[in-house]
Amino acid sequence: MRALVQRVAEASVEINGAESARIGRGLLVLLGVAADDEAADAEYLASKIVNLRIFADAANRFNLSALDVGAEVLLVSQFTLYADTRRGRRPDFTCAAPPNQAEGLYQQTVALLREAGLTVATGRFQEYMQVKSQNDGPVTLMLDSADRQRARR
Repeated sequence: MRALVQRVAEASVEINGAESARIGRGLLVLLGVAADDEAADAEYLASKIVNLRIFADAANRFNLSALDVGAEVLLVSQFTLYADTRRGRRPDFTCAAPPNQAEGLYQQTVALLREAGLTVATGRFQEYMQVKSQNDGPVTLMLDSADRQRARR
């Protein structure tokens, strides 16, 4: 799984011209699921998202997590994070999980973030959405659950 995490002052999602979710200070997380992902990938990413110290403390250092500051999360499914653009001009999405598998791991990630104590708003799975955000910093990080395998070596 991949998560593009952006620290935001605010973010929202519109579907068919109507706002369906909005957060204040927190994290906009675009989440992609690969065909070979499983529950352990969701657990790894959820833990990273909850505990990443990317909010400033009184000394203006990255020492506080989303949990520490009571940040909100807007989680939006984003299969295009698994685009393969190495050949040609049209992205190939064969590495992305099929919708039924991806939705299950997406929902598991939502549940894990909520269980950890974060307020989570979501986009709508497999819908055309317009995502608006006001980046804070900007701070943008790419997380990949494949890193948990690399860390063990």
